[in-house]
Amino acid sequence: MMAARSGQAIAARSALARGDIDATQRLAATLVSENPGDAEGHFLLGVAESSIGRVHAGIQHLGRAVELDPQGEYRAQLAKLFTLVRQDGDAAAVLHDAEQALPGDALSRDTMGCVYARLGNHPAALGHFSAAVRLEPGNRQFRYNQAVTLNFLGRTEEAEAALEALIALAPDDARAHHLLSSLRKQSAGHNHVERLAKVHSATGDGRGRLLLGYALAKELEDLSRPEEALERLCAVNAEHRGTLRYEFARDAATFDAIEASWPSIAAAPVNDAPGDAPIFIIGMPRTGTTLVDRILSSHPDVESAGELQAMPLAVKKAAGTRTPTVLDPETIATAAASDMGTIGRDFLQRASHHRRDPGRRFIDKFPGNFHYAGFIARALPAANIVCLRRHPMDTVLSNFRNLFAVNSRYYDYSYDLLDIAAYYVRFDRLMALWREVLPGRVIELRYEDLVADQEGQSRRLLAHCGLEWADECLSFHTNDAPVSTPSAAQVRRPIYRDAVARWKRHEQVLEPVRRFFERSGISID
Repeated sequence: MMAARSGQAIAARSALARGDIDATQRLAATLVSENPGDAEGHFLLGVAESSIGRVHAGIQHLGRAVELDPQGEYRAQLAKLFTLVRQDGDAAAVLHDAEQALPGDALSRDTMGCVYARLGNHPAALGHFSAAVRLEPGNRQFRYNQAVTLNFLGRTEEAEAALEALIALAPDDARAHHLLSSLRKQSAGHNHVERLAKVHSATGDGRGRLLLGYALAKELEDLSRPEEALERLCAVNAEHRGTLRYEFARDAATFDAIEASWPSIAAAPVNDAPGDAPIFIIGMPRTGTTLVDRILSSHPDVESAGELQAMPLAVKKAAGTRTPTVLDPETIATAAASDMGTIGRDFLQRASHHRRDPGRRFIDKFPGNFHYAGFIARALPAANIVCLRRHPMDTVLSNFRNLFAVNSRYYDYSYDLLDIAAYYVRFDRLMALWREVLPGRVIELRYEDLVADQEGQSRRLLAHCGLEWADECLSFHTNDAPVSTPSAAQVRRPIYRDAVARWKRHEQVLEPVRRFFERSGISID
């Protein structure tokens, strides 16, 4: 029987390696049925179950595998599944155990790196990604993960070298080209425009064309060819927008629900509200939120926890809705009557796994928390909220010029200039509501004012957050903490004025946006 089970385990492994999940599940289920103490059977069944969306069942089997045989490979996969169900504390604990008996295969080391990255520990992630590359140098994904993390850590030259090695291995890897273009401002003597144009024209894959189109536009902009850059962007965004089933009415319904929810949030019970004072940096994407995060986190009493999903998930849990999205009208309406103290404590518990020094105050710089400002103010009475504002036309252009998470429906608005403008109008209206019902709780900081008067606005910012002045906040660009946003390169240099009034270079193309704002009562003067 032992030999037969061993043969089945080998067969199940082979099925998994070739992507035959049905066969893996069938063979592993037989293994476990015949011998409930077969660790390999539980491991393979857990991986198979999670592959078809049964993540909790997968966790049960992988947990049993770890109990029977606490080897690193099993632990790495278990930690990964914990992150998929947002159990970051459990993931961190399993990773700690896995470090005591490191797996010897490249996939497991890459998996550990991915979990560390998900938890915001990019230095730890890099060690595992690098190990995966050493063990399997021909794997494109492992090399890409290593390069991304080197960029997050500010090791630009090493990231460039890693990406060029990846491109030599896979000349059509669109993600590698896109990331490489973003690492620095390109020059006439050092750019990839010709190579990007050639690869883009030869690529038929829609996602690849999107990534390469953005990369090419970015480098053309760097080379002071803004008209060509925007022409490329308009073409590639229109191509991608045509593949989406998106109407702005979907986002409008969410804004409606948030505005309608405030009376319920204001009347909701607040039992045992936490006294913690996290700092939330909110606003439309690409409006200076990362810059303010770097200024604040340069203060000796503050650390950045990055862009957390902790508040959206705490609200979702409080609502208990079974909708497939975290943010939607039903979830907001249901959560609005929940106990706000419970939401606050849940948020802090989730955020704790992304903190390094519990003795310091921390920042959550997820810009989309502007949807949740009402929940934040009630659930965390001592929290400070900072909202970044930028000229409406520059906000539209910056959202159009930057590629967000392609697979996230929350950014579907960003591929059309008028969709972005409509989104901005509702954002502006929501901020007017928070200004009215939360007097003194939200400071609105204009990006243009920060650029013009860095010290004055930084002092205003720190005063709002109850922080003493610290000179380190003026030299934020020397902060060596990881940056895992599209602004990674920009915030590693002093404040610059290049991005102010950029929209004026494209007034003709943006004329429909200007007219839309005029009709909507948005001033652009």
